[in-house]
Amino acid sequence: MKIAISTESTVDLPKEVLEKYHISTIPYTIILGDKEFKDGEILPEKIFEFVDNTKILPKTSAINSEQYKEYFKNLLKDHDGVVHICLSGEITSACKNAEMVAEKLKNVYVVDSKSLSTGIALLAIYASTLVDKGESAESVFEKVKARVPSVQASFVLKKLEYLYKGGRCSALSYFGANLLQIRPQIILKDGKMGPHKKYRGNMDKVVANYCKDVLEEFNNPDLSIGFVTYTTASDKMVEEAKQSLVERGFKTIYCTKAGATISSHCGENTLGILYINDGGEK
Repeated sequence: MKIAISTESTVDLPKEVLEKYHISTIPYTIILGDKEFKDGEILPEKIFEFVDNTKILPKTSAINSEQYKEYFKNLLKDHDGVVHICLSGEITSACKNAEMVAEKLKNVYVVDSKSLSTGIALLAIYASTLVDKGESAESVFEKVKARVPSVQASFVLKKLEYLYKGGRCSALSYFGANLLQIRPQIILKDGKMGPHKKYRGNMDKVVANYCKDVLEEFNNPDLSIGFVTYTTASDKMVEEAKQSLVERGFKTIYCTKAGATISSHCGENTLGILYINDGGEK
């Protein structure tokens, strides 16, 4: 039985990694003023340049039911089943759209990742390994869904401007963070983004402290794979984060840049380490 593993462009994986694990994607739409781009057609740097020049925040358009219907049907032409892993349903209506379409199709299963970016990728890669072992779409769906609560997805960012303008943090938090030059950690919990720890200082130092704290708090990692994912970052920030995962014993570490959709909501100088915190592969 041939099973397709699928997700959206918010998985933030480069082409070579998508191909390695046979992961299909469907893109979100980015809106800059009166122009629309598919995620993947525009670089995050162009988005940040647009915001700097116009003071207008980018918008993202959720994938609708008709787009999912066409996409799933195309996958089913060459596959016996589909397991699709969505951006958190607490962040986007796209997940609900995918679920409604899947209910009307045979052997299509939708997992709400309750995560974003390479938190989704961790689940998609795990799903791919299950497919390689010959498991059915339903079995892959159940096993991936069981690991969702264990995904550790968090990031630290230099400024709250994008989250504030996008309605994802309060005016008081935004004002306080700017006034005190706080670099907040944002964590995904039950599919929602929320503040966690707070840091101060330059981002190189902040990243080092953030990684140390995350690995101490979420201290039962599946060491098979970990991610360092960022919108923009200095070489030192990326290397600091990568080295923290190396020292912890992660076997495979990917350093990836966030795509346009995630960057549109997080802004510049945002970096996170992501892994599954359940002690090992199932």
